[in-house]
Amino acid sequence: MAAPSSSSSSFLLFFPLFICSSFYLFSDSGEAVSLSDPQWHPATATWYGSPDGDGSDGGACGYGSLVDVRPFRSRVGAVSPILFKDGEGCGACYKVRCLDPAICSRRAVTVIITDECPGGYCAFGRTHFDLSGAAFSRMAVSGSGGRLRDRGEISVVYRRTKCKYRGKNIAFHVNEGSTDYWLSLLVEFEDGDGDIGSMHIKQANSVQWVEMKHIWGANWCIIGGPLKGPFSVKLTTLATQKSLSAREVIPKNWAPKATYTSRLNFS
Repeated sequence: MAAPSSSSSSFLLFFPLFICSSFYLFSDSGEAVSLSDPQWHPATATWYGSPDGDGSDGGACGYGSLVDVRPFRSRVGAVSPILFKDGEGCGACYKVRCLDPAICSRRAVTVIITDECPGGYCAFGRTHFDLSGAAFSRMAVSGSGGRLRDRGEISVVYRRTKCKYRGKNIAFHVNEGSTDYWLSLLVEFEDGDGDIGSMHIKQANSVQWVEMKHIWGANWCIIGGPLKGPFSVKLTTLATQKSLSAREVIPKNWAPKATYTSRLNFS
């Protein structure tokens, strides 16, 4: 690819720098719920979308159409800021169970965080889940999904759980707009913790791991130029600080909007 002119190069370097850093500066002060914590914690829940539907079309985490297909399908949920953590909570998995024995099953539903629900029920300081209609209904005893949905907001308990994407390895989607001077990646199908605390990238013929910046949701980016593949990517989880390195997972001839699958995942 030919290098851009000096004027366009200045724009490319300034604009991605802004969007690579603006959301990265904020942090959430809410209480974290550890994967090793076996306790159930109180929260509230609502539902959205069609009564038996899959929930959001896309969502603030940036998973796009993945939320409409398995393994996300019918298992997605939006959460209040205290769990969304400015996007660092994206991909985390939770078990959610309602409490009224007259209508609620003892079975918990497992959901993957794909969206944020700010304001209203999800006001800052509240722990709230806004679930797909299908996920919400699964908490009811058999045949009572409609009655449970009619309740609107309900009391629930929740806890973290390991994410399990059977038959899937971690994948990296190159976001539209990526260039040799600004590369943005979306992380998909992360087993275990599900959330990402940091990402590093290593260019071709380099021994240096360079830290990527958190843009929003499950999206990370790096600015440089020109960036040269193949790229190796290292993930470190937010919850337990486990690390995994995918060697040369993004090839030299990478393309925007393409997805590249690694050969490994967290156990």
